[in-house]
Amino acid sequence: MPDANDATVLLDIRDDIAHIILNRPGAMNTLNLEMAKELLDATMQCDETTSVRAVVIAGAGKTFCAGGDVKRFGAEDADEQLPTYVRAITTYLHAAISALARMNAPVIAAVEGSAAGGGMSLALACDLIIAAESARFTAAYTRIGLCPDGSMTYSLSRLVGLRRALELTLTNRTLSAAEALDWGIVTAGAPDGEALLRADELARQFAQGPTLAYGVTKRLIHAGWSETLETQMMAESQAISAMAGTADAHEGMAAFLARRAPEFKGK
Repeated sequence: MPDANDATVLLDIRDDIAHIILNRPGAMNTLNLEMAKELLDATMQCDETTSVRAVVIAGAGKTFCAGGDVKRFGAEDADEQLPTYVRAITTYLHAAISALARMNAPVIAAVEGSAAGGGMSLALACDLIIAAESARFTAAYTRIGLCPDGSMTYSLSRLVGLRRALELTLTNRTLSAAEALDWGIVTAGAPDGEALLRADELARQFAQGPTLAYGVTKRLIHAGWSETLETQMMAESQAISAMAGTADAHEGMAAFLARRAPEFKGK
């Protein structure tokens, strides 16, 4: 990761929890090429660090992420450089989102303020979202003549259904935190200024849980959208039998039989 004074993404790992902070508060944490590269670096570090058992993603300042850096886009030659620049951003951003989806550790987005465009996509790509009361979600892409990226066209319809996904992406309707909660986009709400605190509370619970089982569960659920009933059940059979051999499964069953709280090690 770059020096903290220059980094557009900050990574802090302690007590088995990783915090990824989007760090362009003066630009509403909008995504540029540097941030996309550093986000991928941060997610890869989380994925490769075995002690990380939960990840929290938040934005510095009062905004989660207002999408792509349109001012930076405008500085590119629209006929030549901009398409290449946007392709480079999506390449890094998509690799980061894939890592978040596939890693064992549960990933929680703590959303304050705006989650727009790529910022909404990034939030949707997390396993859970804690949103402050003043949080707002909007697709925003077609407003400036673009189409969604960051896995929005994969995740949004799965969360809210086809019609609502089309409504949000074609009309750019802004959802309040309460509406996003009602639609199933947000996991839980929080008072303004406390989304990160609530996300940390949840992360601490996950950090004491069966990390390998979390990861396998995440991957099974993602795969279930494109598999047949029989192939998905075969995948489940293979996965649960593998989990049955882990230390956490042995501890979990022993704790259940002894009527005590389990002490999972994430192994």
